[in-house]
Amino acid sequence: MNSFINILTFILTIPLLALTIFTGFDIPIDSFGITGSELRYRNEVFIALGALLFFVQLRRTTRRWLALAMVNKTDRFKWNELVSSSRKSRVITYNLLEALVMSSLAIGLYVINSETIIPAAVFSIFSLDSIVFILLGKNKFRVGLSSKAIFVADREIILIYFTGLRKVTIHQQTIFFDYINNLQLTFPLNCIREENRPSFFEALDQNIDKDRVFMDNIQKKL
Repeated sequence: MNSFINILTFILTIPLLALTIFTGFDIPIDSFGITGSELRYRNEVFIALGALLFFVQLRRTTRRWLALAMVNKTDRFKWNELVSSSRKSRVITYNLLEALVMSSLAIGLYVINSETIIPAAVFSIFSLDSIVFILLGKNKFRVGLSSKAIFVADREIILIYFTGLRKVTIHQQTIFFDYINNLQLTFPLNCIREENRPSFFEALDQNIDKDRVFMDNIQKKL
């Protein structure tokens, strides 16, 4: 989900940057016989791109905050623990990098062309949101396991349902979940603290229908 949002943001940012440079530096466009500052409807395009970026980022931040609130309702899970220190550090680092990139884009856009005030404001707002998410959420990033699914909420939202599951395989730091129709999902084992892994695997073993699901190597972890 987070990767998809980043790709979509990147796709929208490319034309935004191109238009900002053309108009901000008043670059001539020979095929139209005009310069960048003479382009019609440029303000409308900036507004439209800013609106699209806003809704894309809003979707990510809404899902992220809701997921964090949900996973912290620990009484709804059979097993629920904080993520590992290494996972937490990576989440903080990546969020800070995202905030830095968005704030740099906001400043750059506005400095080059003040007409980009709306998309620049969008990047500023969600840069601040990433920082607030770190400050308020860093001690709430958790992994939960219920009778129906495994749920991770930090920077990413990982949801592994047990419905349709046919095989669980553990290899190094990854758990592979194989489903019907050749679907395979993966779960990063290193997001669970090492001392909590035995209880996690025990809860996983208890909540999967072993008559339908083959548990490969799972006993080695119990």
